[in-house]
Amino acid sequence: MTAIATTTRALLVAGTLAAPLWAALSLAQAALREPFDLTRHPLSMLALGDLGWLQIANFVVAGVLFVAGSYGLRRTSGSVWLPRLTGIVGIGMIASGLLVMDPGAGFPAGYDAIPTTMSWHSLGHMAAGSITFLTLSAACFVLARHQGSTAGKVVSRLAGAGVLVANAYAMSGGAAGSLVLAAGVIPAMLWLSAAHRSQLGA
Repeated sequence: MTAIATTTRALLVAGTLAAPLWAALSLAQAALREPFDLTRHPLSMLALGDLGWLQIANFVVAGVLFVAGSYGLRRTSGSVWLPRLTGIVGIGMIASGLLVMDPGAGFPAGYDAIPTTMSWHSLGHMAAGSITFLTLSAACFVLARHQGSTAGKVVSRLAGAGVLVANAYAMSGGAAGSLVLAAGVIPAMLWLSAAHRSQLGA
């Protein structure tokens, strides 16, 4: 194996790990950290409180892994836009981790009121999140064009549509919106990581 091939493989492995690691750590925290309630609190709010540094690091590390993975996709995927969109997803995740949301709605403990105004970093988080969701969805739709099977194309399109629908529902204030958002975004992230894994044998 050449030095270039070794580097490419390492980049693709990084992208392969990004979503599973982020999802596993996020969901573990959601289950273990009181009084976090996924039906009321988005996973981004785990960046608040004494253990908030865990979720901040989770976002940043996953973002760096996706950015690294985008360079691997650039070398192997044959797509112009898939690596670009993946890189933007990674940058958006880094920004989302560094720009934390405001506390409220019962998390962390003691912050029961729902904020009536947003801080600059919370606004930044919302902007970064919106960009991340849009580019994640777009990446899934682009990925559909590069799938060899009909099933792969369908899954890619469903993943892309799921992000848009879940985000729109959450933004509308629907019941359990944060849970619906997680259910829409996490599968799309995992599918994007799976795209890196598929390139390892290319």
